[in-house]
Amino acid sequence: MKRYLSNWKLWLGIAFSAFFLFLSFRKVDFARMGDAFQQMHFWMIIPAVALMFFSHWLRALRWKFLVAPLSQVNLKVLYSSLLIGYMANTFLPAHLGEFIRAYMVGKKHHVHGGSVFATIVVERIIDMFTLLILMALTLIVFPFPDWVKQSGIIAFLGILLLFLFLVFAKFYRDRSLKLVKYLLTPFPDTFGDKIIELLNSFVDGLVALKNWKHYLAVIVLSPLIWLCYMLIFQIGLQAFEFVSQYNLPWTTALVLQVITTIAIVVPSSPGYVGTYHFLCQISLAFFAVPKSEGLTFAIVLHAINFFPVLVVGLVMIFLQGLNIRRLQENAKQGDAGV
Repeated sequence: MKRYLSNWKLWLGIAFSAFFLFLSFRKVDFARMGDAFQQMHFWMIIPAVALMFFSHWLRALRWKFLVAPLSQVNLKVLYSSLLIGYMANTFLPAHLGEFIRAYMVGKKHHVHGGSVFATIVVERIIDMFTLLILMALTLIVFPFPDWVKQSGIIAFLGILLLFLFLVFAKFYRDRSLKLVKYLLTPFPDTFGDKIIELLNSFVDGLVALKNWKHYLAVIVLSPLIWLCYMLIFQIGLQAFEFVSQYNLPWTTALVLQVITTIAIVVPSSPGYVGTYHFLCQISLAFFAVPKSEGLTFAIVLHAINFFPVLVVGLVMIFLQGLNIRRLQENAKQGDAGV
């Protein structure tokens, strides 16, 4: 019973995924799905997968600049840690892969895992700000429904509050620690002391970049990463011949990218199964692509983004002599310092 309750997040995610899978497959024509799959140009999977791995390399390169004030980490280490972390996210709940990659870099370069994890949080904040900018640009060229606009506002407010707290914690560490300690008063002292310890190491990771060139590199790399993601969608649209068949505008890939990213923040099983497919399907519906064809597209694009990373991540785990279960336990126990 205790084991079941300890996995409540996983079961909640599975329930959400099952619900969205039901919505995705509801009233689809499997014959039309098969026809859409048969007309696909399978050779176009190759450039899509290559572009996906290139986008992850750009992400590792940007991470190198973010982690540089803590330690000079080899790009190869960052890239392999990132891929292993993403691989873990495909079957582990609660984004444990992020903790795992922080743990791996921290252990290899003798840096506190909490400080490394802080750079990952900064990375996510940058991503969300980039996404919000893309959403604002998309609103100019495409009339989003109200629920998308409202989701964007909620996401923006959440990111803004997190950003303001991080700035406050960086420049007013003592006050922020007192505030957190006060909020933790109802909890046991041992739990509160652990949170304060983790917050201290976390704030240590919120350090400024070394020079203006690093800031410029991060500013340039961030939109390039998202451009790669959109190009993958564009390749997929071309592979299924949706562009010519449904006369799709260039904004289709942009809309797909903005809306499917919501799948990251919606609770779901590992790998965003269900939420990704449903959001991809309804995004294409904005452009009059039928549900059946849209779901086929979503299944293939999801596979392109997740299965190659899963395979390569497992190979890296094997070659480095690591144990994914042990890495998972370290992440759960907070050995990564998070």
